Amino acid sequence: MRMPSKKLHSIDPVWDRITVEARQAAQDEPVLGGLTHSSVLQHDLLEDALAYHFAQKLASVEMSEQILREVADTALADDPRIATAARADIVATYERDPACDRFLQPLMFFKGYRAVQASRIGHWLWMEGRRDLAYFVQMRISELFGVDIHPGAQIGRGIMIDHAHSIVIGETAVVGDNVSMLHSVTLGGTGKEDDDRHPKIGDGVLIGAGAKVLGNIKIGHCSRIAAGSVVLEDVPPKTTVAGVPARIVGEAGCAQPSTMMDQLIGIRSSDD
Repeated sequence: MRMPSKKLHSIDPVWDRITVEARQAAQDEPVLGGLTHSSVLQHDLLEDALAYHFAQKLASVEMSEQILREVADTALADDPRIATAARADIVATYERDPACDRFLQPLMFFKGYRAVQASRIGHWLWMEGRRDLAYFVQMRISELFGVDIHPGAQIGRGIMIDHAHSIVIGETAVVGDNVSMLHSVTLGGTGKEDDDRHPKIGDGVLIGAGAKVLGNIKIGHCSRIAAGSVVLEDVPPKTTVAGVPARIVGEAGCAQPSTMMDQLIGIRSSDD
C-alpha cells in the first residue's frame, strides 16, 4: 500500500464525500460497520480503496488477494488516469442514475461501476503485454458481474452503465467520454474478422437497453441509440437512431443525451 498523501487527500472532494457518507452509513446501519470500514474508512485514498475492491472481489482459489492487490497498486501508481476516470465515473453515476443518491453507492454496491474499474486495470495489463493475466481479469469480471469487457477495449471516463447485466464490449471497441449505456448492450463484431472489427462510440452517446452495435462503425458524438436497436452503419453526430436495422428517426433532442438520459423517442406515423 502506498503511503498516504495528505495533500492529495485534501484536494479530493470525491473521496472526501465518500468517506463522510461511509461514516454516516455505518452509523445508520451498524451491521454494515465492518463492511464500510474495510471498503472505505480504512483507506486514505480512493486509489487504495479501488485496489482493495479489485483484489478482494476478483480473488479466487487460482489467484490470491495479495497478488491481485499488488497488481492493482502497480497499475494505479503507473497510470493515474485510471483513478481519474474512476472519480469521473462516480460523479457520472450520481448525476445520471436516479437510483443513486450518494457517491458511496457505486463504489460499494453497483456492479456496473465495479466492473468498469476492474476492466481498467485489465486494460493496463493488456497494454503492458501481460495478456494472460489480463484475460484472467476479464474472466473474473464476467463471472462475478455478468459484464464481458475485452481488456483490449478502450474505455473513456465519465462512464455510466446502468444495471450492467449482459454487457459485452469487444477487443477493438472504443468508448468515448461521458457515455451512458443500459443493460444488455453489445458492442460487437459481425463475423470472424481478426482486425479492427468493433464499434467506435463518440463522446456523450446514450445507448439504450438491449441495443446491439455491430462492426467497425462510428457512432457520432452526442447521438442516441434507442433500446433494442441493431446498428450496422455509421451514425451521424447529434442524431437518434432506432429499429432493426437502425435508421435515423430524428435529432438527438438535447446537447448531450448521455447526461439527460431521455430515452423517449417521438416517431411520426406515415399518416401524419
